[in-house]
Amino acid sequence: MAEGCMRGLRYGMVFFNLLFWLGGCGLLGVGVWLSVTQGNFATLSSSLPSLSAANLLIAVGTIIMVIGCLGCVGAVKESRPLLLSFFILLLLIFFLEILSIMLFFVYQDQIDHYAQRDLKRGLQLFGTEGNVGLTNAWMIVQTDFRCCGVTNHTDWFEVYNASRVPDSCCLEYSDNCGLENPGTWWTAPCYERVKDWLQENLVALWIFALCTALTQILGLVFSMTMFCHAAKVETFYA
Repeated sequence: MAEGCMRGLRYGMVFFNLLFWLGGCGLLGVGVWLSVTQGNFATLSSSLPSLSAANLLIAVGTIIMVIGCLGCVGAVKESRPLLLSFFILLLLIFFLEILSIMLFFVYQDQIDHYAQRDLKRGLQLFGTEGNVGLTNAWMIVQTDFRCCGVTNHTDWFEVYNASRVPDSCCLEYSDNCGLENPGTWWTAPCYERVKDWLQENLVALWIFALCTALTQILGLVFSMTMFCHAAKVETFYA
């Protein structure tokens, strides 16, 4: 009976870690594709230029692939070192996620202030040579969220040293429409629009977070159970 349960646990570990690994491969592939074909879409941040969608997907995909591979091979071979490595890595990521969430809520006001200041600094690079990615990112955000500037459309006045905004701020896009009457521009701040969008999708975000946490907890329990079983088997045959 116990042997049958362990066999089922091993097959379950292999199956889920195989899916985990394939998911990592998918994220890595999408990240590489974005990096190669959409390399001009980068980040809104001037201080963290490497924090792009492509780089994030590549990093996350690689980590998931490594962890999934450790779990899958460790379960197949019932290898204690691999199972222990899988457990430690997953536990470390789990604690880092909890710590990140706690720090976010504790320092939310400071994070808001820093993020707005950094985004405003990034506006100064809009349309300049070597910053095509940042320029395209701002154009997409302002068009999709129907907003203008970080905290106000007047943020752009300091960039142009004139009462004008990028054409992506216009209610109806046309060339040089950012030079026209302010009544033809979006006036909503992009920072608040993005925060509102996150608030509207908060339930979905929490469900995703809870499912991720549950999956990680099950992975920790299953891997440690198999690790202890493998230790008992090795002791028995020693």
